[in-house]
Amino acid sequence: MIPGNELLFCALGGSGEIGMNVNLYGCQGKWLMVDLGMTFGMNEYPGVDLVFADLEFIEDERENLLGIVLTHAHEDHIGAVPYFAQELGVPIYATPFTARLVAAKLEEAGILDEIELIVVDDLERFELGPFGIRYVPLAHSIAEGNALLIDTPYGKIFHTGDWKLDDEPQVGTPATSQELTAIGDEGVLALVCDSTNVFNPQASGSEGEVYRGLLEEVKKHRGKRVLVTTFASNVARLQTLGDVARKTNRKLCVAGRSLDRIIETAQASGYLGKLPELVDIETAMDLPRGEVLIVATGGQGEPRAALARIAEGNHPIKLDSGDVVLFSSRQIPGNEIPIGRIQNRLSDAGIVIVTDRQSPIHVSGHPGRPELEALYGWLRPEILVPVHGEVRHMREQARLGLATGIPKAIFQKNGDLVRLAPSHPGKFGEVRSGRLILDGDIIAPADGDAMVMRRRISYNGVVSVAADRKGHVQVAAIGLPLDEDYAKFVEEAQRDVAEALNRAKKSDREVRIEAARLAARRAATRWSGKKPQVQVLLLED
Repeated sequence: MIPGNELLFCALGGSGEIGMNVNLYGCQGKWLMVDLGMTFGMNEYPGVDLVFADLEFIEDERENLLGIVLTHAHEDHIGAVPYFAQELGVPIYATPFTARLVAAKLEEAGILDEIELIVVDDLERFELGPFGIRYVPLAHSIAEGNALLIDTPYGKIFHTGDWKLDDEPQVGTPATSQELTAIGDEGVLALVCDSTNVFNPQASGSEGEVYRGLLEEVKKHRGKRVLVTTFASNVARLQTLGDVARKTNRKLCVAGRSLDRIIETAQASGYLGKLPELVDIETAMDLPRGEVLIVATGGQGEPRAALARIAEGNHPIKLDSGDVVLFSSRQIPGNEIPIGRIQNRLSDAGIVIVTDRQSPIHVSGHPGRPELEALYGWLRPEILVPVHGEVRHMREQARLGLATGIPKAIFQKNGDLVRLAPSHPGKFGEVRSGRLILDGDIIAPADGDAMVMRRRISYNGVVSVAADRKGHVQVAAIGLPLDEDYAKFVEEAQRDVAEALNRAKKSDREVRIEAARLAARRAATRWSGKKPQVQVLLLED
């Protein structure tokens, strides 16, 4: 699919889900990629940590791909870079903070020298074929959150990335309403916009509000050890916590390798210059309980992160009854169970838990309805294209945009080909989209045979059958609820398989294997009510 004299948009990830953002713009025979993210594996992918968008479409078109422009450094926007950058073989553009984190990923993957990583540190416009690109700083929950203003022969696109409005940002200087209005005055063909918080009737709130909320909350717990868990990438929140520590006369300690990495990268990029001097964990544990403020990773329930290990009592940081844990982060959908598990462990130890439902200690990095409406008014786009959301989020933003006066809203999902210009804008086709998984060291289809089989095994268990030509049969099972009756089940299943093979002894090999499989499965179902996967090995040589 080579773009002609037209302007196209196609999302391969991030439209229909929150995460895994990959967006493409096509014009005059060339493609431009915006972001290359991932998401984290959940229960639907047992044994899998990382999930990626299927890039087959653009891999087939990579000779026409000009480059990858990254809006900011969250994993759902940059996490797939080390896995696909080498194969795509095009330059990657990023602002300094994002570039440093990407470079660290590429170095860890051993491919840093093979990737052209271009740092855009002055936010000046740069050219990629028919695209003129300029970064527009916007507030978000990470340093250097940016929109992209993409100039094309058919009009300007304002691609928001992730954003919010914040009158009191603690890090960075986002574009003002006057600057955004000036962009709108020049004319915006299409606004491609974050949909995450469209159902929120209120603005997301400012980091300044979080500072005041955290300050008051920490003040309440004099004489107690206070731990705050937040997203490691939230540089503004780290600065806020540093200010809170200083104001409450507490020493600041951080626990978690990702926090160490973010702080180092942020300071190398000119941020966190006023962060108090950190104390190590051993020093923190020797301080009086009311004189330390700890920042730890793991607020999403990650089992290997610092907070989970602290809750289990196998971390150098120790919390006692009456100490306090502040969850200065929102629950990502799907993480409610592991977060609840950690909170229950902490509560069982007498530790006080405070979340943003009890105290104003967190604000979202995504825009609520008032912020969306404000941006619509400043930019006045001809077309709204909702992205970065589940179907319900994007449908709702399309309705909101039309209700506030945007002439055209285009609902699209991953794989939809959308023509923005010329003539009538809208969907006109589809390309391959889907998901890939990192399964061990292999990137494989998310709906491949291995994952389908693993799901079946996780639900119903597995039975193995081995038989030789002399009639000897052995049966073993894993995952069947037969602890007390297992020996009896095996005895009966072996007898059933032997009888089935005897009846089918003059049949060909495949018929014999199927007879053994069915006999073993029926025995398992009879004993357990489960329908396990059955593997048969005939030793007939």
